[in-house]
Amino acid sequence: MTTADVPHCLLVTGMPGAGKSTVTRLVAERLPRSARLGGDELNKMIVSGFVWALGEPADEAARQVALLHRNLCSLANNFADAGFTCLIDAMVPSRAKLDFFLSLLTPHPVLLVVLSPGIEVCRYRNTIRDPRDRFDFDGYEALDNDMKREFGDAGWWFDTSTLTPDQTADRIVRDAHRRALVY
Repeated sequence: MTTADVPHCLLVTGMPGAGKSTVTRLVAERLPRSARLGGDELNKMIVSGFVWALGEPADEAARQVALLHRNLCSLANNFADAGFTCLIDAMVPSRAKLDFFLSLLTPHPVLLVVLSPGIEVCRYRNTIRDPRDRFDFDGYEALDNDMKREFGDAGWWFDTSTLTPDQTADRIVRDAHRRALVY
């Protein structure tokens, strides 16, 4: 996942339960020089005052989401500048958020993979997670519709419903450079 010695940043998104964290870890393990940057893990750096993305007060939640995205991109740029392919695991719900990521990751080429196994698969996968890792969410239909409407033409929308995480990672390593380029 490099072009002319310029490492890519691989942005992996999808609904809760799509497999972002698992797949980015597996893809990173398959590459010779990689860094996995997880939004959930980075959020845990806030020790006091954390407000989750859909929490209240809404203005503070939005501020913290923007901070998270800036921090993910800053880390990705630092790793990419040092020769590492970066795998960013983040929720990208809109074209505006995608454009925000793209603007902050410039000049690095960005690959976008939207893990898209379908709503029922995401719901099921979310229920079988460790309760500490579960994302209580009831907006799957709206999120799916919004993402498809806003940036359904960008990157690689990858239906992983019948694939194992290892099969998904293998396909991403093999095909993302051709199918997922957005910048």
